[in-house]
Amino acid sequence: MKRTDRDKELSQSTITRRGLVLGGAQLAFSGALIWRLRDMQLMQSEQYHLLAEENRINLRLLPPTRGLIFDRNGVLLAGNEQNYRVVIKRDDAGDIERVLDRLSQLIPLSEDDLDRARRDLLRHRPFVPVTVAERLSWEEISRIAANAPALPGVTPEMGLSRAYPLREDMAHVVGYVGPVSDRDLEALEAPDPVLMIPRFQIGKSGVERAMEDRLRGTAGSQRVEVNAVGRVMRELDRAEGQPGGNVHMTIDAQLQNYALQRMQGQSGAAVVMDTETGDILALASAPSFDGNLFVRGISTTDFNGLLNDEYRPLLNKTVQGMYPPGSTFKMVTALAALDAGETDGEERVFCPGHMDVSGNRFHCWRRGGHGRVGLVSALSESCDVYFYEMSQRCGIDRINAMSERLGLGIRYDLPIPSMAGGLNPTREWKRRNRNEEWRVGDTVNASIGQGFVLSTPLQLAVMTARLATNKAILPRLLRDPMEQAEPQAASLDLRPEWLRMIRRGMHDTVNHARGTAYSSRVVADGQEMAGKTGTSQVFSITRAERDAGIRQQSDLPWNRRNHALFVNYAPVEAPRIAVAVVIEHGGGGSSAAAPIGRDITLAALNNGIPPLSAYPAPQRNRIRAEQIELEERLRDPQLLRISRA
Repeated sequence: MKRTDRDKELSQSTITRRGLVLGGAQLAFSGALIWRLRDMQLMQSEQYHLLAEENRINLRLLPPTRGLIFDRNGVLLAGNEQNYRVVIKRDDAGDIERVLDRLSQLIPLSEDDLDRARRDLLRHRPFVPVTVAERLSWEEISRIAANAPALPGVTPEMGLSRAYPLREDMAHVVGYVGPVSDRDLEALEAPDPVLMIPRFQIGKSGVERAMEDRLRGTAGSQRVEVNAVGRVMRELDRAEGQPGGNVHMTIDAQLQNYALQRMQGQSGAAVVMDTETGDILALASAPSFDGNLFVRGISTTDFNGLLNDEYRPLLNKTVQGMYPPGSTFKMVTALAALDAGETDGEERVFCPGHMDVSGNRFHCWRRGGHGRVGLVSALSESCDVYFYEMSQRCGIDRINAMSERLGLGIRYDLPIPSMAGGLNPTREWKRRNRNEEWRVGDTVNASIGQGFVLSTPLQLAVMTARLATNKAILPRLLRDPMEQAEPQAASLDLRPEWLRMIRRGMHDTVNHARGTAYSSRVVADGQEMAGKTGTSQVFSITRAERDAGIRQQSDLPWNRRNHALFVNYAPVEAPRIAVAVVIEHGGGGSSAAAPIGRDITLAALNNGIPPLSAYPAPQRNRIRAEQIELEERLRDPQLLRISRA
């Protein structure tokens, strides 16, 4: 049936309304789109430009160059060397395991290296480059570069790494650096952003740790353009960081090397100080270790070897080792008695070889006794009974005060972490720590540097420097090369007549035929030394052992032998240096520590291997044979031979 005209009109009307609606909707949509484009391009263009730039440009931190460490003569102790390394970025690598496997076929990678790389890749954001291996050779870097297409996300780089050219010589003093750990970050309130760079290294021990803020420097920055997949296309600009500041130490590297080599085969410590300035010229702890092992990533085998060594090479014995000072403490007791007015020093005390105190018998090292001795002979012959007597007269309080006055029991402000403070025991200390009252026997033990008394080799060197100068010498390890005036120490205000007796006793210890260190005397004019031997017991001798006859130290297991100590200053007439030597389980101060102390003293005075003329004539053949053997181990024997020529 044909539609009527009326129907046609209605149909056209409907189509027209639909067209208007659709057209209006299209117009509204187009208008909204145009308005949004206008808003984005005109009103928000800066914001979107920044977002686009952020996607196109990456900002990277550039690690600063670490400051250098020098000895007093400008010898480099800690420097930086070129380091070829390979890094990987997780978001570029794709299949990490596959890339690491390919990489391990090109360069040697241990399982520890691979495990560390996997951990670091998971710890950091995908676009952060993680070091897989470093200290690579040029050939290894070339192989990686040649195989770059098969190693997505892998980039060879060249940077700087810490290096210690003197190896074992400075490990305990300079310390070493290592990668930043979670513990390091947790210890800081506001960590420097540069610490977030994977495997960025900071000071872990010694001066490296104590002077970290000065040595680290300030990070630089690099802006690079990247493509859609994050690959670097080009560098846009670079702002170099501020390198770390240099550090100059008071240590004499040559003397430090000599002291360590002279103690080879021993477990011990030697400290050499300038008696006027307090400069520490040597701070040698034996045996030592190579700090480079820790920088490069020490193996478990090597670390366990150091950790389990009975000679404790990781411990800085000069400032962390605490030992009973033994007879080297007797100068403290003598001065305490003089200061208290309990003796004039000329008074003579009879030594039968023992003294009974409160029902206990305290023995002298010489079983038959020394007879009648005064202060000078009691020091030179190291009579114990004399000091037992003096200690009971003056008491522990005066002994403690004099000990502190001479520099013992003090933790000095040096840039070395974990310094020990030693122990000057008091009545209150025993009550608080042992829940016991102080006894007369404790005072008697303390009078000869036994019992609760503990000192570090550094403290013993300070004590010796103060006795030599009557000044409150303070040790220092850092120096300013631009410094115009040397530090001046305050007077100790000890009476000159007291010090004359103490010094005469120390002089006779070394230079009198009955002195305990007579065999270690110096015969060169103007280089004579004054000193004091010490032997500290590690285990008490029982009555049964004493009645049966005390065994020779050489018959005992090494770790049950006595510690050997020796302190001295030289030259006698115008002291320039003070020396303290401790040989763990060395047996006796006169036999084990004094010869080493003499050689180190002469090396310091002669700027090298001592001349044979400084030794007594009967000893020269033996000394010469020892020097020949020693020269083979010294770091720069040619330099040392110059002084002897």
